[in-house]
Amino acid sequence: MRILAIGDIIGKPGRKALREFLPKLKEEIAYDVVIANVENAAGGFGLTRKVYEELMDMGVDIMTSGNHIWDKKEIYQFIDDTENLLRPANYPEGVPGRGYGVFKKNGIKFAVINLMGRVFMDYNLENPFKVF
Repeated sequence: MRILAIGDIIGKPGRKALREFLPKLKEEIAYDVVIANVENAAGGFGLTRKVYEELMDMGVDIMTSGNHIWDKKEIYQFIDDTENLLRPANYPEGVPGRGYGVFKKNGIKFAVINLMGRVFMDYNLENPFKVF
């Protein structure tokens, strides 16, 4: 299985680049799964449902995030309804969303775990090395 992992997609310019280059990369490296960090995809901060759906339509299979996922309050309305949108697994208990998922593509099962470091963060996060 070939996995294409993409770092931060930042705002409209990041989405435009993704729209342009993802099909070319598909031809060039024949990836099976796209995993992208989307926490800054809507206006440079956060994620909206509209942008989430746009990224899905472009072919992003699994979306990871970090602290900026919460910057657009709209996220609270749909993060629990999505299985492919992950927030850091080392957030405290009770935080909406999920921190990992088990997925299947082309008959192959695989897991994705979303963890966030604690250095320079103002959040009370669990140690990412002790989560699993």
